[in-house]
Amino acid sequence: MQPPELNAGETPAGRQKATTGNAEIGFARGKKGDALVVAVRCQGAGTVKVAVRPVHVSFPLECRADKVSTVYNQFAVTGVNRDGTVSVEAPPAVRWSLTVGRGAPAEKEAPTG
Repeated sequence: MQPPELNAGETPAGRQKATTGNAEIGFARGKKGDALVVAVRCQGAGTVKVAVRPVHVSFPLECRADKVSTVYNQFAVTGVNRDGTVSVEAPPAVRWSLTVGRGAPAEKEAPTG
């Protein structure tokens, strides 16, 4: 299971090849104004819990035994330009891989009203 690919224009900041169990992946400091991208891929029955520090963002990924699941999250919050870690908690039956990247924040939708 290869780590997820980033979108065009995004640069890698950290990567974890196929892994089982828990792990912590460090990522390098980015440019001010860049967003942080965390893409996770998994297969196996269970839930993977992902936490990003120092920005205090976390999300779960529901994994299935019969299908590879991938989630791609972009964070444009204060502090994402600092270096940090992505912590992954995963049951032993789940294989997962991860890519951390940096890139321009996605376009924000204009407020309506």
